[in-house]
Amino acid sequence: MKSATPKVLHPLLGRTLLGHVLVAAGAAEAEQTVVVVGHQAEQVREHLTEVAPAALPVLQAVQNGTGHAVRIALEAVPEAAGTVVVLNGDVPLLRAATVASLIAAHEAASRAATVLAAAVDDPSGLGRIVRDAAGGLARIVEERDASPEERAIREINAGIYVFDAAALRAALGKLSTDNEQGEEYLTDVFGLLVEVGSPVGVFVAPDAEERRSASATASLIARRCASPAARTSALRPSSAAIWAARSFSPLFIRRS
Repeated sequence: MKSATPKVLHPLLGRTLLGHVLVAAGAAEAEQTVVVVGHQAEQVREHLTEVAPAALPVLQAVQNGTGHAVRIALEAVPEAAGTVVVLNGDVPLLRAATVASLIAAHEAASRAATVLAAAVDDPSGLGRIVRDAAGGLARIVEERDASPEERAIREINAGIYVFDAAALRAALGKLSTDNEQGEEYLTDVFGLLVEVGSPVGVFVAPDAEERRSASATASLIARRCASPAARTSALRPSSAAIWAARSFSPLFIRRS
């Protein structure tokens, strides 16, 4: 998208990309929305006053990765507790029903973290779900940091997560930038939690197409967003949501 308009503000069937994700995120039933802004922050702030006036913008002046974005967002709401839902903001096909099912599975299992995954034919450019011998989640590896064996994995990270707030805070403080991009990866939180014995898990998306970003074909996105389910979606009251302008990752916090 070569445009002066921030990616998340591009229109699609009556809403911005951000607007579509906020509709799906209504399933989190959050109480407050926190939006991390960076590049073209003022335009995103202005849009939020129209579509989510209760949202709290937080500036990520130095963009050091998704983990860093979520960390500074949580610092803006130090009282936040309970279930934390992190969404990739560039997923207009994501359904509220999928978010609700992901949250329900996470909370029913009393996990520290759960990732939404999908099985795809071509995982190029996407993070991989690495499982242990028993089939449980061992870690999430970004493609740039993956071994040849890991790159052959076709189960991918959909960029949508649920965490326990306390466990997330503790793990975020341990993130390093020792990786190909020199950034704090939010995905590294899963490996850190596994190391200390905290329960983590994978929830496989019922429809792998939901994880597609706006870089997917316009015809696919338009067709899927125009479905009856999408047209009848409604945004519910929101808890703490965090939106990262570079990674486009909102975070929603449900009170326990």
